[in-house]
Amino acid sequence: MKAMLLAAGRGERMRPLTDSLPKPLVPVAGRPLIAWHLVALARAGIREVVVNTSWLAHALHAALGDGASFGVSITWSDEGPVPLETGGGIFRAVPLLGPGAFLVVNADIWTDIDFAGLRLEEGALAHLVLVANPPHNMRGDFGLDGDLVVSREQERLTYSGVGLFRPELFQGCEAGRFPLLPVLTRAIAARRVRGELHRGAWSDVGTTERLAALDARLRALQ
Repeated sequence: MKAMLLAAGRGERMRPLTDSLPKPLVPVAGRPLIAWHLVALARAGIREVVVNTSWLAHALHAALGDGASFGVSITWSDEGPVPLETGGGIFRAVPLLGPGAFLVVNADIWTDIDFAGLRLEEGALAHLVLVANPPHNMRGDFGLDGDLVVSREQERLTYSGVGLFRPELFQGCEAGRFPLLPVLTRAIAARRVRGELHRGAWSDVGTTERLAALDARLRALQ
């Protein structure tokens, strides 16, 4: 299986730090945030990784190279000066990821999810890892009925930014800039999205405050 790390975002909420440093390269406990994922992917036996870029793409290239120092092989999907959003970015990279199912991980999270333990059920177009709602997203994103991801207004969980996808999920999409949510919503309505609740560690490194808290927590474990 191949994996994609989503690393093209601007990181607006973390400015001015991200004015000169891509968000995936912010240091966490002495290691760039994205490096935690690369090491975890290699540990899970996933060696082929696609990384998409936009803002300060040259800095990501310089820091990660071909991925060999992390135990993986990186293929770059450079989107140009305007990022294609999550849906458009994944769709652009599908030719590099297919033809089978692939793993997608947001580069701006930190988690102890075991990538090797994830499975995409037969007939499902996607398998999403969900987590308990953090303070900044108390409304949640999706419901979970057994292992079936559902759309509902109550008892919702937060999408962790980790999921398995089949290329067929993006059937009918057109190249360009578009979000992932409508693509998932369509597949959820067709009852073709499965999921699981991760009860371990997870953090959305979306602000400098959350970055500092994660850094302190991980340093305390070292």
